[in-house]
Amino acid sequence: MQTTITYNDRVVRQFLLASVVFGVVAMLVGVLIATQLNFHQLNAAEWLAFGRLRPLHTNAAIFAFVGNMMFAGIYYSTQRLCKARLASDFLSSLHFWGWQAIIAAAAITLPLGLTRGKEYAELIWPINIAVAVIWVVFAINFFLTLHRRNEPSLYVALWFYIATIITVAMLYIVNHLSIPTSLTHSYPIFAGVQDALVQWWYGHNAVAFFLTTPILGIMYYFLPKAVNRPVYSYRLSIVHFWSLVFLYIWAGPHHLLNTSLPKWLQLLGMFFSLMLWAPSWGGMLNGLLTLRGAWDKLRTDPVVKFFIAGITFYGMSTFEGPLLSIRAVNSLSHYSDWTIGHVHSGALGWNGFMAAGMFYWLAPRLWKTQLHSIAAANFHFWIGTVGILLYVVAMWISGVMQGLMLNATTPDGLSLQYPAFLDTLTAIRPLMALRIVGGAMYLVGFLVMCWNLFMTIRSGVATDETKEVTLLKRAEVETMPIKTTFINDPVAYSLGALFLYCGWLFLPAGANTVALICGCIFTFMAISRFKANPHTWSQWYESLLHNYIPFSILVVVAVVIGGMVQLIPTITFNTAKNVEERLQKVYTPLELTGRDIYVSEGCYNCHSQMIRTMVPDVLRYGPKEDQGWSRLGESIYDHPFQWGSKRTGPDLAREGGTRNNLWQYQHLMDPRALSPGSNMPTYDHLATKKFDQKTLPKKIAVMTQLGVPYPPMDATAIKIKALEQAGAIMKDLEASGVKVEPDTEIVALIAYLQKLGQYDIVDPTPPPSGIPNPAIPRNPDRIRSAQASAANP
Repeated sequence: MQTTITYNDRVVRQFLLASVVFGVVAMLVGVLIATQLNFHQLNAAEWLAFGRLRPLHTNAAIFAFVGNMMFAGIYYSTQRLCKARLASDFLSSLHFWGWQAIIAAAAITLPLGLTRGKEYAELIWPINIAVAVIWVVFAINFFLTLHRRNEPSLYVALWFYIATIITVAMLYIVNHLSIPTSLTHSYPIFAGVQDALVQWWYGHNAVAFFLTTPILGIMYYFLPKAVNRPVYSYRLSIVHFWSLVFLYIWAGPHHLLNTSLPKWLQLLGMFFSLMLWAPSWGGMLNGLLTLRGAWDKLRTDPVVKFFIAGITFYGMSTFEGPLLSIRAVNSLSHYSDWTIGHVHSGALGWNGFMAAGMFYWLAPRLWKTQLHSIAAANFHFWIGTVGILLYVVAMWISGVMQGLMLNATTPDGLSLQYPAFLDTLTAIRPLMALRIVGGAMYLVGFLVMCWNLFMTIRSGVATDETKEVTLLKRAEVETMPIKTTFINDPVAYSLGALFLYCGWLFLPAGANTVALICGCIFTFMAISRFKANPHTWSQWYESLLHNYIPFSILVVVAVVIGGMVQLIPTITFNTAKNVEERLQKVYTPLELTGRDIYVSEGCYNCHSQMIRTMVPDVLRYGPKEDQGWSRLGESIYDHPFQWGSKRTGPDLAREGGTRNNLWQYQHLMDPRALSPGSNMPTYDHLATKKFDQKTLPKKIAVMTQLGVPYPPMDATAIKIKALEQAGAIMKDLEASGVKVEPDTEIVALIAYLQKLGQYDIVDPTPPPSGIPNPAIPRNPDRIRSAQASAANP
């Protein structure tokens, strides 16, 4: 039966316009914070400081710019691919306005210093709940639309949308599990190595399933439309999808290479990261070769220019990512600007150019007009391309220079060639300035696009597309039983081989070799079975594509397996009995307050607290007589962990006790007075701002609930202990001629900085297999005292 439907393009227009607006905001803030790194004077107020604006930039770029663009592309293409209007206008509207409210809340709270202190997961717990609710609204609207579709088979773009919705929900919920201490503050339930692994399981796969898979789905829909050609290879798209979805979830540990993360996890992350080369480049080639027979459009159509350049940047980024996951390369690149260049080649080149191409293609169709200026679109393309290349090349050179200088030792290997961290900062300043130029050029191109789209919209009329469709009978689809989903050759052989390969990872010596041999045999059996009867496998998959629920269940299985293999052993493995001979001293109430201030000010954006298992790191930050690299037990009570991902300043893992209170005070008040050439903001506002005593008892109670061994203390005792320790610091500063009130934030922060690196020696236990030991002698005279306790600082 034929019927006429009208697509809900109103919500598509809303998300498109929101993406454009927030794209400008994200890029403006990006240019500002890049400039702040060269000109510290631009940290004009506490809410405009780099540490607070950097999370605003990343969240605006990911969730506001790309997020809104993603929703626009998904809602537009899903309706056409399903030949059905979105299931609910109310849910569509709630999704749009709820998401914008979340963005507005983030834009207010992050500059105010209200943060969880975890990259890409900074938003406070009430906003996180809102994100989860709105994501569920999105999921319901999407899956109800699939259920009401009038097209029997699920097109490849829909596969990527399904994977995005399912996996982002799983990642976001697990990584944001927290216990609130107030309306604006909470502590994550994980700590130390657990928190590090969960965070980068989320952080890496947020890039995968928020910034990659949905954009690949958009590529599979909009690129063939733009060039009027079918996708190059349907089979390649199948391999691309399932291998990408399965492999990506395992790769998170490559963000923690050469740290105290157990080596088996480091090798696991590196291995699966390297495997990602194949599906990633398979997807890139599938996109580029879709242009076969239509390469002439690359000269005349700016939409195709943006799409092809975006796909090329996707290929570059997905080549560079596995490269950086190799431990030897990572030892050079990690904590440096090389990572920043890698991230921006993906964000600006892949996401930004795919967004621009989609906007230029959609706007004339959504407003029934012609693009105002092709010349302006071409200008946008070329200035954006040059801007990206300047930015990325500057960061590549800067990162390599940083890595080489910081890792350089004298010929005898016993001391550093560049002992002063500021030497590297001075050397890369011209490259940091070049980054500003590149980012500004990209922003100019984006502003030109804004003008072009505005003029295009003004010349047209907002119109919802109407289409004649044949109604699909429900009996023709969704007929596959759940039993059939799993009991078949493709799934059985895949799960069986995976089970055996996991045995290779976890079984003891001898048994793991047997598991590996059995896994290989099982794989060859699967290949032989497929070759003998390929039509059976193809027919099963075609049937699966008529059934979105079984398809979604298999996606869940594919992504959950990798997460479970990584997280469950580590969560059960990291206990007080496994601390590698060191157990972190519990923070006193004042030190815990100072730590919260450290997180609030965004210090983790520039400072790490992880001395890697590398001789240069040990020589620089150890110190040598302190047994060198960081152990698991040294951060076991850190909620959240503070290992960091970028060193704009030196590592602080062993900062405590290396300098006196006066130095810490003067450095916070005027960094350049003690470190000429430093680009660190001043924190003089901390000298007059009172620290929060009201919620401190609740914070101690929550930390105790999370397993931190605080002694019994009532609210009065907690406040007294905090003020007693603050009074001691105040008197020490007064003896040096500095007057400061004891209940100020600067005193609490000094207390925290002086606690960093303090631990107790416990009964030795064997370290996790494979953790290397740099040849640094142990000096018992430097073992930190184990006499102080949390109750008696």
